[in-house]
Amino acid sequence: MKRRDFMTLLGGAVAAWPLAARAQQSGKVWRIGILGPSLASSSTAAQHQAFLAELMALGFNEGKNFTITYGRVDDPRGTFVAAAELMRSPIDLIWANGPEVALQAVVGASGFIPIVILAVNYDPIERGYVSSLAHPGGNITGIFYRQPELAAKQLELLTQAFPNATHLGVIWDALSVDQYGAAEQAAREKQLSLEPLKLEKPPYDFAAAFQTLAHGGAQMVLVLSSPFFTEHRSEIAEAARTNRLPTMFIFASYVKAGGLMSYGVDQVPMYRRIAGYIAKIFNGTKPSDLPVEQASNFELVVNLRTARALGVELPTAILLRADEVIE
Repeated sequence: MKRRDFMTLLGGAVAAWPLAARAQQSGKVWRIGILGPSLASSSTAAQHQAFLAELMALGFNEGKNFTITYGRVDDPRGTFVAAAELMRSPIDLIWANGPEVALQAVVGASGFIPIVILAVNYDPIERGYVSSLAHPGGNITGIFYRQPELAAKQLELLTQAFPNATHLGVIWDALSVDQYGAAEQAAREKQLSLEPLKLEKPPYDFAAAFQTLAHGGAQMVLVLSSPFFTEHRSEIAEAARTNRLPTMFIFASYVKAGGLMSYGVDQVPMYRRIAGYIAKIFNGTKPSDLPVEQASNFELVVNLRTARALGVELPTAILLRADEVIE
């Protein structure tokens, strides 16, 4: 049976599940299982606090009417090991936050448990997890943003910032393969010479990676999105500066850590929206009745301090277009 057919069949079962009755139980304490990026990163921790604050504003307080069990999608032992530990605890709702492997690791063992996704680097419709944006069906709903399309847009902005550069370096790993495919196609269309560097076996050696790209003649670098990158954004920014390589990232946190440019989604509103999904499920709405959303709040952030350190001057058009300029 194809995955899409299985999800459709599952949707019929979930439709009959008395979720509203569960939500109305007196004194109900919901047990949330989250499989997501490490909270050791200050930016991820801040996003998580925004998520908790939004749940509180919606009437749900951690420790009072919900608890959280957390597993790391970037667990050094492997995502499926982290998910197995997470699922050993009684769970009422799962938040699969990050690349497709986060959802893959929990979907088989979830049964009819609601799953909320913040899908990074994959399209849940294309992959057959949900039927459509308006009518997801089954027990999965949430938010996704089209990272592959963003990779192409990031490349376009890089070439606008450095119109004379012809040699592009790309840093990626197994969790950003879809982004890499889009970046590769965009580089081909722009007739850029491509220097791809796929990182294997985390923790990664970013200093060596940037040194390799610099020796290979890269003139600018697109760093794709992976949970194995986020915690090391300061190290990545420093490696780029040391090798005098202009960089483009997806999240502003990389630029605030010393990267040159970023174009992507502001994740804090996404975490707040996830809280809204979870609150609605707590209040009795079935996941199949909650339309899947696409992110639409994209921002361009540039760091002029880094530009000066690299000895580059960004075009006025890029600076005027930027949503935030770090002086």
